[in-house]
Amino acid sequence: MKNLNRYLESTLLKPTMTQSDVDHLLREAIEDQVMGVCLPGFWLKKAKRELGQKDIRLVTVIGFPFGFEDTASKVAEAREAIKQGADELDLVWSLTSFLSGMNWAKIEIAQLAKLCHEDDRILKVIIETAYLTPEQIREACLLCQDAGADFVKTSTGYASSGAKVEDIRLMRDTLSSSVGIKASGGIKTLEFAEELIQAGADRIGTSSSRAILEAWRKTQF
Repeated sequence: MKNLNRYLESTLLKPTMTQSDVDHLLREAIEDQVMGVCLPGFWLKKAKRELGQKDIRLVTVIGFPFGFEDTASKVAEAREAIKQGADELDLVWSLTSFLSGMNWAKIEIAQLAKLCHEDDRILKVIIETAYLTPEQIREACLLCQDAGADFVKTSTGYASSGAKVEDIRLMRDTLSSSVGIKASGGIKTLEFAEELIQAGADRIGTSSSRAILEAWRKTQF
């Protein structure tokens, strides 16, 4: 596989993270030329300053980690993230409304998609596949697609499980080719990352980017 680094979003979303952790993440991201870095909104200004004009997407999360906020709060959070330099927003959708049979999840995604696209930003929607049946995953994907999402993402990393190859295959079979898939949650090895990409993932969100790339580089010789 060529250019594995361009599939990777180096992710740092742990409660105990420090400035030293952020510096380390950004330094490795620049050295490895990964596709993007995913950080909490608190660190966006610093990350934007450090990345400058480098070809690395700056990603943050909205409504993290459970998506319980009302839509107005998520919209305000998204506006601020865009103002501070985020290129892509990973939205934790309203799983509670979806499981309640309400249409609000779709309405909320449509509002966030409109906001993002007006500012030339990308919206990824985290559906938290661990809590969904295969039929619900299919329904969630179509809902996100119809609402204007650019990507559908598997997990926050806070559920009982993360990305699964069979879920990625199902998502790819369901979604239009114009909608990307981001696999995240528990991706720590090269073998697993490659399986997910072969199944249809366009992005890999992981806190193990450096280890995955080091293993990949060894296969190139």
